[in-house]
Amino acid sequence: MMNFEPLSSFIDRITSWRIPWAEVLVMYRNEPVFRYRNGYANLEEQTPIDDGRIINLYSLTKIMTCTAALQLLEKGAFLLNDRLSDYLPEYTEMNVKKRLPGGELILEKAVHPITVRDLFTMSAGFSYDLGLPSIREAVKHTGGKMPTRAIAEALAKEPLQFEPGTRWNYSLCHDVLAALVEAVDGRRFGTYIREEITRPLGMDDTGFDLPDGQQSRLAPQYEYSDELGKPVRKDGNGFRLGTEYESGGAGLLSTVSDYAQFLNALTNQGTSPDGVRILSPASVELMRTEQLTESMRGDFSWEQLKGYSYGLGVRTHISKARSGSLSPLGEFGWSGAAGCLAIIDPASQLTVMYAQHMLNNQEPFVHPRLRNIVYACL
Repeated sequence: MMNFEPLSSFIDRITSWRIPWAEVLVMYRNEPVFRYRNGYANLEEQTPIDDGRIINLYSLTKIMTCTAALQLLEKGAFLLNDRLSDYLPEYTEMNVKKRLPGGELILEKAVHPITVRDLFTMSAGFSYDLGLPSIREAVKHTGGKMPTRAIAEALAKEPLQFEPGTRWNYSLCHDVLAALVEAVDGRRFGTYIREEITRPLGMDDTGFDLPDGQQSRLAPQYEYSDELGKPVRKDGNGFRLGTEYESGGAGLLSTVSDYAQFLNALTNQGTSPDGVRILSPASVELMRTEQLTESMRGDFSWEQLKGYSYGLGVRTHISKARSGSLSPLGEFGWSGAAGCLAIIDPASQLTVMYAQHMLNNQEPFVHPRLRNIVYACL
């Protein structure tokens, strides 16, 4: 028998600690079996968190971006081992930063081309520096619009941090992957997402822009201030580089109910309970297959991801001995800057969508504990 009391107690505990509000939805065999929320959507006005609040997903966007790109892989639009420059010609010749024995930094021509796989696996050699000269110039040049395709053109002007395919570095890879989707498909990235994923799944509250009718449902966003010892209001999405920028890495807005539908389709091997297929089972399996080489694993070293490796845009559980996690091997997903977490587990037929809306999100404390509690409750 399932008993979720420990999970609701944990939500109560963290929302009386640093986090203004939190919500969790657990789905088992395609059915919601537990949902709980606590805390204040608006701390200043003491407004309790309610149903249907819209939040910034931040990096939880990455799972959908990689799903979109895998759909195109299924259609033969590209192969993982293709050169990126076959589709985005600006990447034909790249420079790489190299450090000489004396410490001096020099630029050399890259030996390896960036591949499509490198975008999926965060191994293209990019950084997550939104203040790069080429990006600032592109924002200015586009009059503050910065369409998605412009990020790829801007980054191609910057030297790479390392030879493509040799290291893992969390970066703007999935923003460039969104530009690749636009280049091979022809539609704007947000239009592609809407027409191929969210609308077929009935996800009316997910997108890169909020219609007027949804603005009032956007949850206030906070950041925990160690200095003040409390969360302070900090609205907006700093990863949105322009008015037309649809960030494949951090741009989507959604609700717990909406995004859980998408995550559950992946748990269900790529098909929703209603029969809407967004990916094949083979693609879901490839997505959660470890992609890192032995030398790259050392870069994937976040404390809360011990025992996990990286697939095509997702963490994937590879060692219970190292993780100490109660989830089975092959459980996968990702998280977001304001603290949301996706757990996708085809073997257990389990989907978990956890949400909060606070930057400086306490993820290393919250997420591993939340995951263990969920599995212990089943």
